[in-house]
Amino acid sequence: MSLSNAINAARTGLQVTGLRADMVATNVSNATTPGYVRRSVVVSEMITANNPAGVRVDGVARSGNDALTAQRMASGSDVAQASVIASSWASLSARLGDTVDGSGLFAMVSDFESALATAAATPESQANLNGVVDAAKALASEFRSLSQFVSAERTDADQEIASSVNTVNDALKQIQALNTKLGATDRTSARAAALMDERQRYVDTISEFLPIETIDRQGGSIDIVTKEGVFLLAGSAREIEFSPASTVGPADSIASTALSGLSVGGLDITPGQPSYGAISSGLFGALFTLRDTDLPAFNDQLDTVASDLLARLDSADAGGAGANTSLLIDTNPGSTAGIAGRLAINPLIDPLQGGQLSRLRDGLDATTTGDAGNGRLFNAMLDAMNTNRTLTAGGFEGSYSASNLVAGFASRTGQMRVSSEAVQASTSAQHSIMVEAEREQTGVDVDQQMQQLLEIEQAYAANARVIEVANQMLLKLMEL
Repeated sequence: MSLSNAINAARTGLQVTGLRADMVATNVSNATTPGYVRRSVVVSEMITANNPAGVRVDGVARSGNDALTAQRMASGSDVAQASVIASSWASLSARLGDTVDGSGLFAMVSDFESALATAAATPESQANLNGVVDAAKALASEFRSLSQFVSAERTDADQEIASSVNTVNDALKQIQALNTKLGATDRTSARAAALMDERQRYVDTISEFLPIETIDRQGGSIDIVTKEGVFLLAGSAREIEFSPASTVGPADSIASTALSGLSVGGLDITPGQPSYGAISSGLFGALFTLRDTDLPAFNDQLDTVASDLLARLDSADAGGAGANTSLLIDTNPGSTAGIAGRLAINPLIDPLQGGQLSRLRDGLDATTTGDAGNGRLFNAMLDAMNTNRTLTAGGFEGSYSASNLVAGFASRTGQMRVSSEAVQASTSAQHSIMVEAEREQTGVDVDQQMQQLLEIEQAYAANARVIEVANQMLLKLMEL
């Protein structure tokens, strides 16, 4: 090798070490950037006319791991679904209440029974009669509030689905555009690596809403297909279709055509529907499960408890001749689902609606005032509340007193909360393991980068020393 070749080889070494230093700086500065994948400079020996001529840069390598990324995305879909469901059941459990010390339905039923017992002991007391009316009003209000809460949660889920569909459709279009850019870019360049990172972020976004897989295509582009085999991006993005509802009532469902499902090109991909393309998890899975399954089931149980309470109070006044013999009424008895949202106090006993408190004691269809010391009806209502009634509706099977039925309702809700939180904890732990494994394989280890920087510094100094010594040798030659 001539001195000129040595100088030229050292020069290429200096150029490569400069690029490697630049890459280390880029890696370190993006060590905490979400979705950033570690990069490195790929080099090879440069040979001209069968002689070594230094080193050359072949491109920029992106340290991705497709297998780990796919597993991390799948676990991310599961944890997104579990988190939303667990959060919703926690809200339902807290809203329903589970002890007499709280302010939920269980406490309201307990307060109502206490008011009846107090009035039965001293039926001549106007304060005790007002106490029964107030407790009945509070109980009816709690049923309506719970029913409205469930409807609001279902409406929110429907609106969240609509917003999520827009997010996914936008991400699909962005990926299509990035595919086009990558097709016109040298895939060994730093720009290509940056475009791939950006594309993966959009893929990650979609994977939170539904489980997907990516398929590599020519030119560096990718297609996206759901876990069930429905293509969302095949060269060009396909639009997910959904029509949100303004409100969601107790009887509204996909079957009644009041609610919309998801579809792609006419194929039904709605979670829970009998279609091969039905999405199995992710945020879409959670939101449809809540809107169409869990919340309606909760509402059915709430309606069952409300219907049971109406039946108990209606049967208490066995001597009543009229139709209005219950302290509580269904304001729209012709409707089916949603009776809990229609419970109200009977106006015949509410002074604020022109009713008379004495009817609590004398019977709701009484036309004259009776004995002020007669507590028979209060005792009859207490007996009705404490009597075991057989139920086979709303998921209840067996005989319950009123308080035991509410306790069972609260217990079931609490069990769903505990169960969903256990699933969330399990999926979160699995997801954390996958995130950490992917980070170790593809992320930036700052200590390791610093070690590389020291090696780069030594290589740079060595190449510079080669040039310096070669230059000194040339000067010596010129002096001869």
